[in-house]
Amino acid sequence: MFIVKYIKEVFNAVKSLFVGLRRTGYYFTHHKEIITQQYPDNRDTLNLPERFKGEVVMPHNENNEHRCTGCTACELACPNGTIKVITKFDIGTDGKKKKAIDKLVYHLELCTMCNLCIIACPSDAIVMAQTFEHSVFDRAELTKILNNPGSKIMEGVE
Repeated sequence: MFIVKYIKEVFNAVKSLFVGLRRTGYYFTHHKEIITQQYPDNRDTLNLPERFKGEVVMPHNENNEHRCTGCTACELACPNGTIKVITKFDIGTDGKKKKAIDKLVYHLELCTMCNLCIIACPSDAIVMAQTFEHSVFDRAELTKILNNPGSKIMEGVE
C-alpha cells in the first residue's frame, strides 16, 4: 500500500516537471510572445496593466481646481486610516458657509492599495496612479498632502 502511494507521488512529480518544461520550451522557441519586461532598463517604455494600483492621487485641472467636496467618504471607507480629510468652512459667493477641504492627507506607508477609497468617492476626486517606485530613506516622505496649495473645488461639483 505504501509503495503504491509512493510510486504515484513520484509519477505525479515527474509529470508536473514535464508540464513545466514543456511550457518553458514553448516560450523559448516562440520569441515574439515573450511577456517578461526588462525593468529597470525599460523605464521609458514600461507597460503596466490598466488596472494596476500604485498610489492614491488627486487630479487637478489647469486652474488648480479639484473635485473633492470634503464629504469624508474615502476616509470612512479606508480600512486602516490611510486617508485623513481635514475640512474647513469657506464663505461662498452667495454668503453662505460651505464645507471645503483644507488638507487631504494620505499615508502611503499604511495603504494596502485596496481601492475602497476610490470606489467610495461620489465625486471621483481621487484616482489610483500608475506609480510604484516608493522607496525612500525617510518614512515622513511617504505622508503626502494630495490637494495642491491654494487649490479650490471646481464649479458645479456638489
